[in-house]
Amino acid sequence: MKHQVARIHPADNVLVALMDLPIGTEVPWDNGFVITSEAIPAKHKLAPLGLSVGQAVTMYGVLVGTAREAIRPGGRLTTANMQHATNSYDEHAQQRAAWQAPDVTAWQGRTFMGYHRADGRVGTANYWLVIPLVFCENRNIQVLQEALITDLGYGRRKSYQPETRKLVELMQAGKSVEEILSADLEAASTAARHTRPFPNVDGIRFLSHEGGCGGIRQDAQTLCGLLAGYITHPNVAGATVLSLGCQNAQASMLQEEIARRDPNFSKPLYILDQQKLGTEETLITIALRQTFAGLMLANQARREPAPLSALNIGLECGGSDGFSGISANPALGHVSDMLVALGGSVILAEFPELCGVEQELVDRSVDQQTAERFSSLMKAYGDSAVAVGSGFDMNPSPGNIRDGLITDAMKSAGAARKGGSSPVVAVLDYPELVTKPGLNLLCTPGNDVESTTAEVGSGANIVLFTTGLGTPTGNPIAPVIKVASNTALARRMPDIIDVNTGTVIDGEETIEQAGERILDYVIRVASGEEEIAAVRHDQTDFIPWKRGVSL
Repeated sequence: MKHQVARIHPADNVLVALMDLPIGTEVPWDNGFVITSEAIPAKHKLAPLGLSVGQAVTMYGVLVGTAREAIRPGGRLTTANMQHATNSYDEHAQQRAAWQAPDVTAWQGRTFMGYHRADGRVGTANYWLVIPLVFCENRNIQVLQEALITDLGYGRRKSYQPETRKLVELMQAGKSVEEILSADLEAASTAARHTRPFPNVDGIRFLSHEGGCGGIRQDAQTLCGLLAGYITHPNVAGATVLSLGCQNAQASMLQEEIARRDPNFSKPLYILDQQKLGTEETLITIALRQTFAGLMLANQARREPAPLSALNIGLECGGSDGFSGISANPALGHVSDMLVALGGSVILAEFPELCGVEQELVDRSVDQQTAERFSSLMKAYGDSAVAVGSGFDMNPSPGNIRDGLITDAMKSAGAARKGGSSPVVAVLDYPELVTKPGLNLLCTPGNDVESTTAEVGSGANIVLFTTGLGTPTGNPIAPVIKVASNTALARRMPDIIDVNTGTVIDGEETIEQAGERILDYVIRVASGEEEIAAVRHDQTDFIPWKRGVSL
């Protein structure tokens, strides 16, 4: 049965509206009722007993802000009457009870069909990479893509050229602007599919970026670390790398980063230096031959059974809303705890969206060194944002605010629920590699594409991505499963949503049931049995993080 409101934690002094509440609506509070003193839109918060100026606002059991002005009983919290606030935290862990792992008896012995790599990791897909070491090579990457993608059967994107041609025909026929605007265009056609000569290769991924030279030398080192994370990734069979030759991000630097992640690296890797080879034609011809040869080798891989402990799930959110923290994110939290109990790995990133829950994560750290590293990275990141005139309090987007997330602490408290309740086994700085099973914290921005890019670079072979407003975000090499926080979104944008957890809001399913349903779906995706929306649409977003310039 669907409820009117939700009180997330017993200590909270605000309620979340689960549906639009007109002024004068009677809603439950403690053992009685309160009456809304103004209209409260779904996803927004109301103060059942009112708030005085400066009074703390508590959600998820933590401080998420203070009242700027007095709020009447039953009144709505807004950016005008509430401001961001968080409690200070101590990097020394407080006493906590031992973690109670969920019962995963029913999942013991379950497997997925994956690609086993020489380093012991298991891929959920099998891709060939074509990447530039510097932005100067982006055009040549595009040339290779045009040469390879269609004839090898990997062209997937819809073509809207028929619509354009019809519009031209209408204009040439003398139709007016008004008639053009109301024209009934034919449905978009899909480019003809070619038979794939390499059936065991899921695709060729052509990356581009704006780095590799300029900036500071540390930027080049970090970029090479990220690219090395992709080349050594279990979802990747091998790579073709284009280098101009004179850039900061040298091929030797990339090879050092590869060796750091995989000392016994044995995948086919072809690195071409344009300044040594000479003409574009020479470069492209050699790259085509080598890439084709690499695809022949990659096609020899086969899916074989693998334990669920070989899964490494990145946890992500983007276009969040006021329901994300009470449906989709805690459902992912249950998935996280189940996977950790099964011996797998999960990555919780987006450090600006952990603001306000630092003490909880410090307390969950397995040792003092881990707690101190998390505290150090959080403080350094926060200080760098303040140094350029910003701060974590500026993290919520206009869309977040419009749909009920009105302070960064409120957004963070809900976002952190993706990480469940298991101990923090490691804290990684971008772009370090995950090496320990369990919950890993990875320092990244809150920007969803930068963070997703980083999680995959650190080893995530699946990404679970929650959204309340809708986003098409994908990744070149790892499936990004889109999880809706509300049923209205799942119905409005079914072409980009894979899983709906609005069932929790609708009272049809518990968080635990939703989490188990998601894990079952993850296993099918990891086995190649389900094609997710981002893959279907060829959504391959890739944005390296340039430190210090993004929240």
